[in-house]
Amino acid sequence: MLTSVDTDLLRVLADPLRLRIVTLLAHETLCTTHLVEETGARQTNLSNHLKVLREAGVVETEPCGRWTYYRLRPEVLAALAGGFTELAETARATAENDVKRACS
Repeated sequence: MLTSVDTDLLRVLADPLRLRIVTLLAHETLCTTHLVEETGARQTNLSNHLKVLREAGVVETEPCGRWTYYRLRPEVLAALAGGFTELAETARATAENDVKRACS
């Protein structure tokens, strides 16, 4: 079942640039410079989006010299996917059993 935490995470991931960042980080750990190159976003804008993703627990940071690398936390996305899987199973069972509330 989806929770309020999941809906907050959905709001975070609904932004196209944040979703692009998450997609890129699914393939490799990147620093801000790499993300600027890949997305074409301004560094300050990108940093703000990374802060939102970090505060939501979607990404984590790894300092490396003067750079900060960002890594996706796959377990967060897996938990969200699990919520949708449960919701889909409930909907399938409801449809199969023709469950409907009577109108008054």
